[in-house]
Amino acid sequence: MANDGDDPDAAFRVRNGDYVVLKRGDVYKSVQIQSKRKVVFEKQWFFLDNAVGQLYGTTFEVESGGTLKPQAPKGTQNAKEAGTDNRNIVDDGRSQKLTKDDIESLKEKGLKGQEIIQHLIDNSTTFRDKTEFAQEKYIKKKKKKYESSITILKPTARILALMYHGREWGKVCHLRYDTLAQMLTLGNIRAGSKVIVFETCAGLVLGAVMERLGGYGTVIQMYPGGGPTRAGMESFGFPPHFHDTLYEFPLCKMNALLGGKLDLESKDMDTNHSSGSPDESSDRIEDPSESGPREEASPLTQEMETSSEVPGVKVDEEDRKERERRREMKVRSKSINSEKKLKMEEKRRKLALAAAQLEGRNADGLVIASRFHPCPVLLGLLKFLSPSRPFVVYCQYREPLIECYTKLREQGGVVNLHLSDSWLRHYQVLPNRTHPVLLMSGGGGYLLTGTTVAMDAPKTSGQPKTEEPSAKRMKLQEAEGSA
Repeated sequence: MANDGDDPDAAFRVRNGDYVVLKRGDVYKSVQIQSKRKVVFEKQWFFLDNAVGQLYGTTFEVESGGTLKPQAPKGTQNAKEAGTDNRNIVDDGRSQKLTKDDIESLKEKGLKGQEIIQHLIDNSTTFRDKTEFAQEKYIKKKKKKYESSITILKPTARILALMYHGREWGKVCHLRYDTLAQMLTLGNIRAGSKVIVFETCAGLVLGAVMERLGGYGTVIQMYPGGGPTRAGMESFGFPPHFHDTLYEFPLCKMNALLGGKLDLESKDMDTNHSSGSPDESSDRIEDPSESGPREEASPLTQEMETSSEVPGVKVDEEDRKERERRREMKVRSKSINSEKKLKMEEKRRKLALAAAQLEGRNADGLVIASRFHPCPVLLGLLKFLSPSRPFVVYCQYREPLIECYTKLREQGGVVNLHLSDSWLRHYQVLPNRTHPVLLMSGGGGYLLTGTTVAMDAPKTSGQPKTEEPSAKRMKLQEAEGSA
């Protein structure tokens, strides 16, 4: 393959270490390209070494031994004979002459999927009596079963959303890809903006926001628990400069930051002491040189120890091994302590950087999609947004968003509140048989959107009442005098 500087398609070629998405039919799987790594996909194993250097979107045939071979483009094949209707076809299971053993023997001979399908067509007694549409459906069904081809795709927000919603929708709170697209649009996610993201969708929403920013701007991830979840974001395979725009801040410290009482030292110091004390105490207990003065053994004990020694036993060798074991444990515990201190220092540094980004309270957008009740999170995070900025809240159910809607109307500070749900239906578009797909998603969740505004300062009750204008006062006096 040519060098990257000479190849104009270098950015669109698969490289070792890249994250890719495998596709077969409507099934997707995200994997990382690694040399000599066995990948299992749809009950079939293979190696992705031959995919390195190929263009994204290439379809491969899985050959014997798990090797991949680029699939040659196939021309359209028209059926020679076709019936007028299927009224005389009886599905009694006896139309296929080939048995299961015959098909297995064909596979053992090394026949590929297309050749096996052609044998099935030749040995079917009812294939020629089927209509042209039924024949295409039969071939499509057999291809899905016998053809061992996969397509390698570049990860995008749409493809990963399809993958999660198709197989692991519980991990993404049943978030559908069209709803994710609406969230990015209604949240005005664009390059150069500062966005706050709180999500428990395995990092899918976070990755979609980072993809829309394109490496320009700032993303602040608010996370619950001990650390952020970014499995979905890692599947995008962003370059290193994308990660420089990402900050993380624990949700449990949000109220302390709003109240100006955030202390970056106290908890970390306590954590260091608590994490370091067991190891240090174990070192002191196990190391006899660090322990205090011991009581002298009694003469009876010394006599028992002396008498228990058997001639020929290498006591010095055992003592030396024991001392080496204790020394290794001491060195290992010190290295563990140093690693913990480095991790805590790095965590404290990231916390300080994220707090500096939030203290300005000038975020350009807010995106929330979590399994928790969104009301308290939304009311707290809205305080970090600048006026006239959009926010989007996703929830699988409608009732929590109704509560958020009511609280925001009572509290004020937001306008243009909308509560909506998304509806999606796929259509089959084929000649003479275009119609809606029978199976469809029942619901794509609900979205609450709005825009923040600056609230006026409340009026003080101690202000004196303003006097009436002089012209109005004179008219009142004239009216009273005439009366």
